[in-house]
Amino acid sequence: MSPTSSPAAGSSLTAARRGRELTEATDGRVVDVLVVGLGATGAGVALDAAARGLDVVAIDAHDLAFGTSRWSSKLIHGGLRYLASGQLDVAHESAVERGVLMERTAPHLVRAQPFVLPLTGLVSRGQAALTWAGLRAGDGLRLTARTARATLPAPRRLTAVETRHMAPTLRPEGLRGGLLSWDGKLTDDTRLVTALARTAAARGARVLTRVRALELSASGARIRDELTGEEGEIRARAVINASGVWAGDLVDGIRIRPSRGTHLVLRAERIGPLPAGLHIPVPGETNRFVLVLPQDDGRVYVGLTDEPLDGPVPDVPEVPETDIGFLLDVLGSVLDVPVGRDDVVGAFAGLRPLLDTSATAAPGTAARTADISRRHAVLTSPDGVVSVVGGKLTTYRRMAQDAVNAAVTARGLSAGPSPTAALPLVGAAAPRALSALRAPRRLVQRYGTEAPAVHALAADEPRLGEPVVPGHPVTGAELVWALRHEGALDEADLLDRRTRIGLVPADRAEALEAVRGFVGEALALDG
Repeated sequence: MSPTSSPAAGSSLTAARRGRELTEATDGRVVDVLVVGLGATGAGVALDAAARGLDVVAIDAHDLAFGTSRWSSKLIHGGLRYLASGQLDVAHESAVERGVLMERTAPHLVRAQPFVLPLTGLVSRGQAALTWAGLRAGDGLRLTARTARATLPAPRRLTAVETRHMAPTLRPEGLRGGLLSWDGKLTDDTRLVTALARTAAARGARVLTRVRALELSASGARIRDELTGEEGEIRARAVINASGVWAGDLVDGIRIRPSRGTHLVLRAERIGPLPAGLHIPVPGETNRFVLVLPQDDGRVYVGLTDEPLDGPVPDVPEVPETDIGFLLDVLGSVLDVPVGRDDVVGAFAGLRPLLDTSATAAPGTAARTADISRRHAVLTSPDGVVSVVGGKLTTYRRMAQDAVNAAVTARGLSAGPSPTAALPLVGAAAPRALSALRAPRRLVQRYGTEAPAVHALAADEPRLGEPVVPGHPVTGAELVWALRHEGALDEADLLDRRTRIGLVPADRAEALEAVRGFVGEALALDG
């Protein structure tokens, strides 16, 4: 794609395309694969199947990245935590998939992020030595995954002065140095899901939001259009359930044990400049950290918790005050500036779709959710519905590949091996090509090769170059792009997923009227 080109052929998701393709999907034809769920895994499944030449329909009751995929730490982990707990296969898989994203499929969305672990009085010399050994082992994972040193620099020890340079907000008293490491950081998790969905669409997949699966079977689903209330049927040779924490609602016998991960949102000016993120050890834990994650939009995320969720699974999880208090307490153990409850301008929680294995555990040995394996599982029901559960954002591609492999085998579909480890997503290009694009750096990191086209909208209509909310970088051009090409249908899609303005309720309220105006203009043009 040239720097000034229009979107990749066939990749644009629009309201008109949705209506047309929903009609096609329910006209009685039999498609090869029906995918339920359009988070990272479901969108990855749609892309994997479509890239193998299969006829695909992918549906979600809400929007792209509506569930767990938009509530992550925005990190692409190399598997260090899993290495420490002895899950060598999971650690290696994570490192491999990190390299795939950073070097081949999405280098515009994933880049190296430095992290500092401050060595304070709360970290014993024994703990520091153990952590340093872990960081060296993590670098060994990078090597075995064949990720270039230029992509991820080596870990190293820092003096106290160097540590304060990388993280000026740290309290100097008792600081004896730090440990510097690197991992992958997403520009935004919803950007990844959107790119996956559009790349799948460019390969011929019908990507349909606001379509709820009411009943699933191995031959398709009874569905309802959530915009009109009309019901219909999608017939398919294979059905893949990728609905995350809701997987057990659609297929009997699947037991999910959701784990809540909470993040706080702070204004960056409250804690000062942060050239690097922070790993803050959780007191009393040997392998748990609170992460301080500076963002490019003037915000900082602090997370995360790992607590079991009891009761029904909500569409949008609430953040309990106990989680907020815990994160603030750990944060306060190392910062030189006080951060209180009033400084928390937003908070969000995601639910990890962990497979419940307690039925096979010995009595009285049920694991904490923090201890449950992050391995994914592909399960085939007695009647042939394939479900993919567990796992993590980093390994969505491998999860999708395994799910499609299972469906192809179970249903006798004709398809070759997965090509997605070498298939660039919409907007992807080599770093050198990305740096040559004539567009603001921030847009390049969100849209890749499409950044000049987004930027050109503001050149044609100057008002689109203005921020939607003062102090936040999202412009009207990005809203228009999302409505024209990224499947956004309403204000919530724009505020809460295509952009992340909505993570701060005050910013969301301030932007709402302007965003409604953009949606109204789009509807008028469609009409």
